[in-house]
Amino acid sequence: MLGVEVAHKLEKRIARRVDTSGLVERKALEAFEWSFQPKLDKALVMELARLDFVRRREDLVITGKSGTGKSHFLKAFGLRACEQGISMRYARCVDLLDDLHAGLADGSYARRLKAWARPELLIIDDVGLGQVKKREDEPTAAHTLYNLIDRRYGRVSTAVSSNIALSDWGRFLGDATLTAAILDRLAMHAIRIDIDGPSYRQHVAKERSHKRANDTSPAGDSPTPDA
Repeated sequence: MLGVEVAHKLEKRIARRVDTSGLVERKALEAFEWSFQPKLDKALVMELARLDFVRRREDLVITGKSGTGKSHFLKAFGLRACEQGISMRYARCVDLLDDLHAGLADGSYARRLKAWARPELLIIDDVGLGQVKKREDEPTAAHTLYNLIDRRYGRVSTAVSSNIALSDWGRFLGDATLTAAILDRLAMHAIRIDIDGPSYRQHVAKERSHKRANDTSPAGDSPTPDA
C-alpha cells in the first residue's frame, strides 16, 4: 500500500512539472517509427535520452525537414527530464520570442529573460517555422535570442530543433551578425543530429488519402496509382 502511495505522489509531481514546463504534447521514444528513418543513428538518440548531456551542460541541435521526428525527440527528452526531476521548459521558437517581446511592452522583460535562462534544460522547437512578430521599436529576434543563449551558454543545456539550414537563421532572425554569434555559442559546439529522411506526417497523410480513395471506389475498381 505504501509503495502505491509513493508511486502516486511521484506521478503527481511529474505531472506538475510537465504542466508548468510548457510541454503540451507528451511524446515517448517507444512510439517513434524507427524503421521510417533508417539512416538515423538510433544508438545516439537513445544515449541522448539518458540526458547525460544535460548533466554535462552540453547543447543539442537537431536539423531536418518538417515531419522527420525532430520535435518528437525533443518532446520525449523533455518528458524524461520531468521524470528525472530536471528543471525544463519547452517552447516553439516564435512563441518564446513573442513572450520576451511582450516583456518589452509591459516592463517584465528582465524577469521573463531570467525565467527562460534558469532551467537546466531549455527546449527551443521549430526554429524557422512560423513568422517572427516585431514592431519597429523592438530589437530583432536575433538580438532577443542572443541575450538568452548568451546567458545560458556553458551554464545549462539548450536543445534546439530547426526546420531550416543553419545558414538561413540570419534571414529568419533578422540580423546576420548576431545570428553568427548565436551559432558560435550554440550550434558550432553542440551535439549535432541531422535527420536526412522523408516526412512521416506526409507519409501518414498519403496513406489516409489512399485509404479514403479505396473506401469510396466502386466495387471492382482500383485507385489510380501516383504518377
